[in-house]
Amino acid sequence: MKRSYQGVLLLSAILLLNIIFTQKMVHQYFYEHYVNTLIYCGLNILLFPVAWVVYKKLKKA
Repeated sequence: MKRSYQGVLLLSAILLLNIIFTQKMVHQYFYEHYVNTLIYCGLNILLFPVAWVVYKKLKKA
């Protein structure tokens, strides 16, 4: 099972976005901006299925 560089880079970019959204979520929660906290939490949750689909697509290829 050979991996392509595009897939690895795409999954790395998704992981980077996940880390960024988590940091922003914690930062907004600390400063009591709860609406922004929920937005970043939602974006973080949406990234998981995207990463799962990309992984499954790469696994079949």
